[in-house]
Amino acid sequence: MTTPPQPAICLQYGLGTRAAYEAAQKSSQASFYAPIAVAITGVGLVGGELINQILALSAPSPFRIVSLSSSKHTLFSPQGLSLTPTSWKADLLEAEPMSPDVLQRKLIDLVSPNGKVVFVDNTSSEAVAARYPSLLEAGVNVITPNKKAFSGDAGLYDRIVAASKKSGAKFLNESTVGAGLPIISTLKDLVATGDKVHKIEGVFSGTMSYIFNNFSNGQEGGPSFSSVVRVAREKGYTEPHPADDLSGSDVARKLAILTRTIPSLQSTIPLPQGFKSVPTTTLIPEALSSLTSPESADEFTNRLVEFDSESDKLREDALKDGAVLRYVGVIDVKEGIVKADLQRYPKDHAFATSLGGSDNIISFHTERYGARPLIVQGAGAGAAVTAMGVLSDLLKLV
Repeated sequence: MTTPPQPAICLQYGLGTRAAYEAAQKSSQASFYAPIAVAITGVGLVGGELINQILALSAPSPFRIVSLSSSKHTLFSPQGLSLTPTSWKADLLEAEPMSPDVLQRKLIDLVSPNGKVVFVDNTSSEAVAARYPSLLEAGVNVITPNKKAFSGDAGLYDRIVAASKKSGAKFLNESTVGAGLPIISTLKDLVATGDKVHKIEGVFSGTMSYIFNNFSNGQEGGPSFSSVVRVAREKGYTEPHPADDLSGSDVARKLAILTRTIPSLQSTIPLPQGFKSVPTTTLIPEALSSLTSPESADEFTNRLVEFDSESDKLREDALKDGAVLRYVGVIDVKEGIVKADLQRYPKDHAFATSLGGSDNIISFHTERYGARPLIVQGAGAGAAVTAMGVLSDLLKLV
């Protein structure tokens, strides 16, 4: 029997996925691709962009979208929905609601030896993430940019891994750490090929990247910390409440996910409470720690100015040493340390010279990449690149 061709998926810097797939589709062997049943939950910015990216793939598509669901509406058809980029939103709004339990049973019923089913979760819901083990155990693949399941309680993560091993269904979560950047896949490749990871270090938060690229740029003076945060909020770089970014919890979640991706660290750095077990430096002034509710966002932002003198001193002290400030995540395998922290870096360090805007940059120090670390850099947030990361995971199932 002729072996069907496999699409050459280029993951470096998150580029080339669609082009590689479309090249494979032009092959005379394209008919070997059996459409994979795809159920998409969460149709906001990322989910909507993903739907349009899937619909833009060249025919014949390797996917048939069998379900779209929001918190209030669900479209479902086992044969595949008839969707267009201009009609699917209206179609979904006219659909009747369907309970998550019913949808889950319908997806499980589609699983067969000759047909793959994948559940794509574009929400940030813990309740949806809690369904992953039962879906995986029944043979439904799970792909998601939702960090909750992989950075939370170790019990849920362990159940996800066990269910995947039992059924052979895969869980893929590239977009949880670097959006479209190949962070998790790069780490998996390093480990799988026998390289030894010594240290992972990087600017994992696009928000923190923007803030410190502008606040601490290696020059005398500069804007105040509060004004940079205010501008970042106005541009939409922060969460609706900036405290959600300044707490460092997003970086801690990404560190928990990467730590759990390295099998040898499961015993030495177990992280039983996930990101809550990661030592994290918060940039929220203690006097403002009570202003973290959604309705306190404006007051919190306005009062940050009261603490600018403290931030200015940190910047000036770093500058005297020829350094800049960066909020980073560190996984030091040799020392058994994982932390999210504000640190100094020399003005000629890559974290000081290579970043622009809200870029992320992650360096892998390994046995093979010893003298010069392997660096992955680029946009680490945004609907288009996050959806691309999800689509890249989908194409790994083809």
